[in-house]
Amino acid sequence: MTSYSLGSLLSIDDLLWCASSVSRDDSIWVPETWGMECFSIMSAVAHQSRCRQIGSSILNIYSRSPAALAMGAVTMDILSRGRFVLGLGVSSSKIVQNLHGYPYDAPLQRMRESIQIIRSAMDGKRIDHTGSIYDTEGFSLLVSRYSQSIPMYIAAVNRRMIHLAWELADGVIFYLRPLDELQETIRIMQQERRIQIAHQIITAVSDDAESAYDRARQTLAFYISVGDTYRRFLAGCGYEDITGRIYNEYKSSGLKRVAQLIPDDMLHDLTACGTLQECRSAIQSARRAGVTEPILQFNPVGDVRESFKMLAAI
Repeated sequence: MTSYSLGSLLSIDDLLWCASSVSRDDSIWVPETWGMECFSIMSAVAHQSRCRQIGSSILNIYSRSPAALAMGAVTMDILSRGRFVLGLGVSSSKIVQNLHGYPYDAPLQRMRESIQIIRSAMDGKRIDHTGSIYDTEGFSLLVSRYSQSIPMYIAAVNRRMIHLAWELADGVIFYLRPLDELQETIRIMQQERRIQIAHQIITAVSDDAESAYDRARQTLAFYISVGDTYRRFLAGCGYEDITGRIYNEYKSSGLKRVAQLIPDDMLHDLTACGTLQECRSAIQSARRAGVTEPILQFNPVGDVRESFKMLAAI
């Protein structure tokens, strides 16, 4: 049973080919940033793939209203015949403000109210809510979900959002967390209430280990360069000097040379890359840390379809 994140590095044809080639026990997660629209892709995956589960990883709560997210979730639940998981996050100010044109305000409270409204709507209740972010009144959805319930996961980086995930959600989605920190966070939080722990892992696999390392370095360096939240978080986890050098290089010359600044120890702490055995070992380490669902973020090395076949062999 393996979970895969298939994103905008792929063409739609390649993404759907990958999704159609997985087994019934596998899961497909689809991201959304400024590339492909998530609900459309997930609908196509539901039609073409026999996979066990289809999830969003993640939909931001600013660019769609809670009611629109609930409608999308119920529709996906029906189309997938109960295989859908709604993964939500607050994204970043760059995407919310610069791409969508909305103020990036009160992310924690917005998530709390969004979850409350979405859950009521998916349960078939009237969407009556008075809060500091949303005021809604008098509507209920005209469609009913297929499942008894639709799982909701919250993508979380910082402590307050992690606590909110454990308070309100069925699962959490982690990303770019050092293994020691990940294990300790899971240990502490699972004492409060046991939920599903999804951890998306940058993954690049090849018989040529160096090619896989290079591919994973590019993705990791990209997120450190453009992702303010991840950069600050990793700086607080002991990587302040490295993330600072990467960001300064990015500001001065763009993404061309940032990947070469990622040292080996950081690469292997935060990704699963290299040969099949190296990737398997990294994923096993994540499971031992308490991760219940490692999500392998597919970073093709060479030919996309041949690379995915190798990823599926992990």
